[in-house]
Amino acid sequence: MNTGYEIFSQYYDELTENVDYKKRSKYFHKLIQKHKKNNGNVLLDLACGTGSMAEEMCRLSYDVIGSDYSYGMLNRAMNKKIESGLPIQYICQDMRELELYDTVDIVICTLDSLNHLDNFNDVQTAFQKVYDNLETGGVFIFDMNTPYKHREILGNQIYIYDTDSVYCVWENNFEPEDNTVNIRLDFFELCEDGKYSRSCEEITEHAYESEKIQKFLETIGFKVIDCYEADTENPIQEKSERMVFVAQK
Repeated sequence: MNTGYEIFSQYYDELTENVDYKKRSKYFHKLIQKHKKNNGNVLLDLACGTGSMAEEMCRLSYDVIGSDYSYGMLNRAMNKKIESGLPIQYICQDMRELELYDTVDIVICTLDSLNHLDNFNDVQTAFQKVYDNLETGGVFIFDMNTPYKHREILGNQIYIYDTDSVYCVWENNFEPEDNTVNIRLDFFELCEDGKYSRSCEEITEHAYESEKIQKFLETIGFKVIDCYEADTENPIQEKSERMVFVAQK
């Protein structure tokens, strides 16, 4: 069964080598320790992808559950778990249908995963599911790309990635009426016979104003602690490319 991002998952780690997961995990750890009001230590990494962030959070002594909709992503996460021996539990679930065996104390969702949902109704559904599965006093910390980033940075840009195993053409198509970026990824992999095998994936990301996100979080019962510029504790700015929300149940 293809659940999305199956082709992308094959090259995801190689194409995101610039992400400093150790640094980001320490940043999220700092926010958790500052704002969590219960004593539990169970952390859900929502849309965990290939498990890089889940592994770093586990090394920081959290009891980690990783969930993702993509079998391809989770397969690579499981391979990492086998190599590291870390006690992470992985489950295949759509965040819009999240249903855990018990509540968790922390939920994180990183690297613009929420931007990938089809529309704002889906974002609302995911937020409600997080609230329902979160322990009282727990925190929900997530990042999202901003409309500014979609409009001014991603826009209609084309990026080329040339790695040891794949040549990737990343093409963006920006829709200004709703700050949507449609992304086409063309992968060219060198085969043993010297020829290239081509595959493609199409991804869409939607961006929303911070006020709209905050209002709905509060509507379902979250206390919004703050909205930061990514990787800082500074207020979000007009030209911030990524925003980090800290919400408490």
